[in-house]
Amino acid sequence: MFDATTILAYKGKNKAVIGGDGQVTFGQTVLKSNATKIRTLHNGEVLAGFAGSTADAFNLFDIFEEHLAQRKGELIKAVIDFSKAWRKDKVLRRLEAMMIVLNKEHIFILTGNGDVVEPEDGEIAAIGSGGSYAISAARALKKHTSLDEETLIKESLTIAADLCIYTNHNIKTLSLG
Repeated sequence: MFDATTILAYKGKNKAVIGGDGQVTFGQTVLKSNATKIRTLHNGEVLAGFAGSTADAFNLFDIFEEHLAQRKGELIKAVIDFSKAWRKDKVLRRLEAMMIVLNKEHIFILTGNGDVVEPEDGEIAAIGSGGSYAISAARALKKHTSLDEETLIKESLTIAADLCIYTNHNIKTLSLG
């Protein structure tokens, strides 16, 4: 788990949404409060977010987008190819980052260990230091409210920011659908 951020994604019935906070820390110091750690990929068909080293994550976004292009946007095939390349490459394997990628059909957590994890419920995933807080809040809100996907993400990240010192309230979201 990285003490760097909180990224939360939800593949709901109407929309796929990803959100993240804007805090960048170095040790115990906040370097920036308005960073963007989420983006759209492959002509706006895939959402992605990262936790960990910023430079490493941007490198991984670019490589993952190349795999998406090679696989013509087929997320499952691109995720598998990307994870194999990430794990096999001696330089990439040392990168300190995790990613969440999703489209309207699938959601995955990716790591440099070769992990390709599709959440058990197939709907909600979180990474980063505030990930446990955010996913707990999202599951509770999903179960006990009728919030739309984007509001659920924002409210859950707000709860995580209230609890995690590495997560702030500068929340950004992107959605598909």
